Amino acid sequence: MEELDFLNTVDVDTFKAAQGVSELDIVRSKKTGKCFFSYGTETGAVTSKFPAEPLHTPMVSQVQSHVTGKIFYLLHNRGEGAIKMMTL
Repeated sequence: MEELDFLNTVDVDTFKAAQGVSELDIVRSKKTGKCFFSYGTETGAVTSKFPAEPLHTPMVSQVQSHVTGKIFYLLHNRGEGAIKMMTL
């Protein structure tokens, strides 16, 4: 997994409320085999540990890649990465 800075982390219900959606759908790319999640018309990444490690305590973090500088949302388990609880 690439190195990421965790900028903001919230629980899934808080994320859904902030985005104005009722659910998050996890989808596996047929092309790459990687999973991502969709919310409304937008998408985010899913931890590379999924599905080998189920999402028992899912959280959504806004993260930034050290390599590309890209900022995106990541669905992961609580405690994965350097997480500091904040609001979006």
